[in-house]
Amino acid sequence: MNRFLDWLGEFLNERGGLLPLLGMALIVINLILQFVPGPGSGWFVDSNLLLHVGLLVSLFGLLLIRVL
Repeated sequence: MNRFLDWLGEFLNERGGLLPLLGMALIVINLILQFVPGPGSGWFVDSNLLLHVGLLVSLFGLLLIRVL
């Protein structure tokens, strides 16, 4: 577990903007899903799950940029 956390810390240190970009991508995917009707537009789209996860990932990534 320690080796994994060390590897993850080094990986995110080299790519500082990866988590905020990933969070922004999730937010944009959520926006697109709001306008695309389909059989899968049930609770997943109504709950805005990707919006919330994307926001948390972006904020977490911005906080980690300062630390790493």
